Amino acid sequence: MSSRPAGFIHEFTPASAPGLPTVLALHGTGGDEHDLPPLVRALLPGAAILSPRGPVLEGGMPRFFRRLAVGVFDVPDLKARAVQLADFVAEAAAHYEFDADRVVAFGYSNGANIACAAMLLRPSTFAGAALLRPMAPFDDEPPPDLKGVRVLVAAGREDEFAPESATLKLEEMLRRAGADVVAHRSRAGHALVPEDFAAARDFLGAWKIT
Repeated sequence: MSSRPAGFIHEFTPASAPGLPTVLALHGTGGDEHDLPPLVRALLPGAAILSPRGPVLEGGMPRFFRRLAVGVFDVPDLKARAVQLADFVAEAAAHYEFDADRVVAFGYSNGANIACAAMLLRPSTFAGAALLRPMAPFDDEPPPDLKGVRVLVAAGREDEFAPESATLKLEEMLRRAGADVVAHRSRAGHALVPEDFAAARDFLGAWKIT
């Protein structure tokens, strides 16, 4: 077994059922490594879960990258930390001995945005991603090759932080890169609702090898 992966406080839960991907659980602003694993376990029982804590503090609240204002990202910091996250996933795969080619990101809000940034900058990091309440992290990079990568974009029609225009821009960016995008809309704001969980359950369940 390799040395323990560096860069993030995290927890790892090994798989307890065969044929499932490893889920990278990425919390929203103010969350931590304990927030999303219970939800992932409910949506995809038995999957391995890797859950890091965002290393940036904003008013004492953990985040995965800095922002200049609400909805305004510090893009250089975002890009640097997205690459750091991709390196962490690779190190964790070696350390915990899970399949690096079957990692699915599951991110909410800030976590969805860092997952998307990592996917755009390091396309081989994820086999897929469930992005809950995301927006396009940047638009100054050439589109990568995301053929074969499946992405769920779960948006709220009344989201005050990630407006529909930002979500549509992200979906267009991902499709242009060749990703297979599943677009889900719920009549909700930034908070998740039962329809989002149902869409995420269907999306994650499709990864099981029978």
